[in-house]
Amino acid sequence: MQTMQELRSTFPRPGRVEWLGIRPQRRAELISVSELEVLENLGVVGDHGKKSVPRLRTLVGQPGENSVQPPARPVPGGPGKRQVTLIQAEHFLVMAALAGLDEVTPQMLRRNIVVSGISLLSLKDRRFQVGEVVLEATGECHPCSRMEENLGAGGYNAVRGHGGLTARVVRGGVIRLGDTLVPTDLAPLS
Repeated sequence: MQTMQELRSTFPRPGRVEWLGIRPQRRAELISVSELEVLENLGVVGDHGKKSVPRLRTLVGQPGENSVQPPARPVPGGPGKRQVTLIQAEHFLVMAALAGLDEVTPQMLRRNIVVSGISLLSLKDRRFQVGEVVLEATGECHPCSRMEENLGAGGYNAVRGHGGLTARVVRGGVIRLGDTLVPTDLAPLS
């Protein structure tokens, strides 16, 4: 008989990146992209105006460029816990059914990464690698009032329990469509 820790550390297969998106500014429509550049302690480049970390501005900066100052060191539960958002593709059919819609699209749900093949909730409080990037799950990505706008009346409740995860960037790099998602640190974070 396996222990609970062994059961929590066993995954039938890796996940797979199915969709990627960025929002160039707050409340803007999501733009579907084939790859994301992700910076450590900052998040997705181009998402909500994130361009580069200040120490790189002299190398890559443009006149008038907006840079976001990342926190010096991430604090569990503190600032920067929502640098990247992920959602599970398998839940789209459930959310559509609960909202009374024919379909729900990634653009409606406003997350950066859609994955399939792995339970995102099983990665809560763990580190995992997506493409070149290492992320640390910081919590569930609860729905916001935009779900009522995007999915109609009751949209908020249709997404509850299916909203995915928020994550902090531990190691930056590039994430591409088709990349795998695998747990890297199977010991829960403290």
